Amino acid sequence: MNTESHKIISTPQSDIFVIDNLNPEAIAMAQALYSRDPRSVTVHMDRIAEVGWQKFMASYYVGYGHKSIGDCGTTTIFAEKISLLGAKEIQNWRLYNGQEASTRYIDFTKQEIINPLGTTVGEKILAGWMDLYNKTLEHLLPDLKRRFPLGDGENPATYEKAIKAKAFDIGRGFLPAGVTTFASWHTNLRQAYDHIHIMKHHPLDEIRNLAERIENSLKEKYPSSFSHKTYDDQEKYLAESIQQTAYFDLEKVPLFKTAHTLNIPALSKHKDLLSTRPQKTELPSQFEKYGQITFTFGIDFGSFRDLQRHRSGVCEMPLLTTTHGFYPWYIDQLPENFKKEALESITKLQKDVENLDCDPTIKQYYTAIGYTVACEVTYGLPASIYTAELRSSQTVHPTLRPIAQKMGEFIKITVPGIAIHCDMSEDIFTIKRGQQDIVKKA
Repeated sequence: MNTESHKIISTPQSDIFVIDNLNPEAIAMAQALYSRDPRSVTVHMDRIAEVGWQKFMASYYVGYGHKSIGDCGTTTIFAEKISLLGAKEIQNWRLYNGQEASTRYIDFTKQEIINPLGTTVGEKILAGWMDLYNKTLEHLLPDLKRRFPLGDGENPATYEKAIKAKAFDIGRGFLPAGVTTFASWHTNLRQAYDHIHIMKHHPLDEIRNLAERIENSLKEKYPSSFSHKTYDDQEKYLAESIQQTAYFDLEKVPLFKTAHTLNIPALSKHKDLLSTRPQKTELPSQFEKYGQITFTFGIDFGSFRDLQRHRSGVCEMPLLTTTHGFYPWYIDQLPENFKKEALESITKLQKDVENLDCDPTIKQYYTAIGYTVACEVTYGLPASIYTAELRSSQTVHPTLRPIAQKMGEFIKITVPGIAIHCDMSEDIFTIKRGQQDIVKKA
């Protein structure tokens, strides 16, 4: 025991170190040593350097048996040429951080498409959707310029980008979910293992294979952090649980349904905080304790993908089928001289998809993301307000905005006196969409 007397100081003499140039496992171990040895990180880094971080992790991380060490080391995974379904499953995690190629800003004409059945019939269906996507863009670009001409003082280059973005907003509805995309995933080592472990039991072959390939890549780079033992009873339970919970669907989708467990009397004691909250200011997270709101509605799979990015709650993965019909907004936006041809193509392709002799989960690859899916999300009050306000803005996809506006209306009615800052205006064409880009500075 250390018998040295305690040092009493009147002013904190803190040392701050920012270290981000080390291997994730090494930086994780340096943090973990604080829990057993309260000396400076510089001392711990010297110890790790002396032994070698690989040996250090093998000796301590696995033996320590504490997942919190894995929380302290981060890595970034880049998954390329995966289906939209694959990307959504990587993102189907409460602690996901990352990015994906946007169907709202990128021309997907030349993207590869996954045909899991490997049949000529499947290939024809996918080609049919892509042909419709291409034709839609060809008809839309001149039509949109006619409907929304360049305004006085508007930047022509920004205007062109905005017109294309508007066309992609509409055209994306005809993309099959089997079209490939690019997605990144920035995560810590613990979350990577936990999520991959679940993905390895997914009903879709692509997801299981994707999880295995990610795990193998991580094992190769971080062997000490991915040497977990597996147990048959746990694996069996995981397999059974994901088979039951992988997808959400309803026989009939409500237009917009709500249910809540909010404790309104308890919330009333914070009436000043609720009523005076400024725009773009989040409600304190402690308000989560006052209950939750569940929103159930139909939305196109394309816009579900935007909504899924809000992970402060439960957002189940919907089963993409043709059962609930094609979302009307996409058809309504088509030029009149092309609408009939498009409807005929949709009708034929839908019949072809429905006639496929395979599991409904496989049919998703051949189904366009403009089809309606059953969506159900459950948020606490802070997340409900954040989602409603952010997703009601003019630059949000027009099929998601009305849902967000209804969320805001419900909250305003349910919680007396609460300040809600949703954009309740009707959709207008704005070249702001053309400014939402990543460009090289002049």
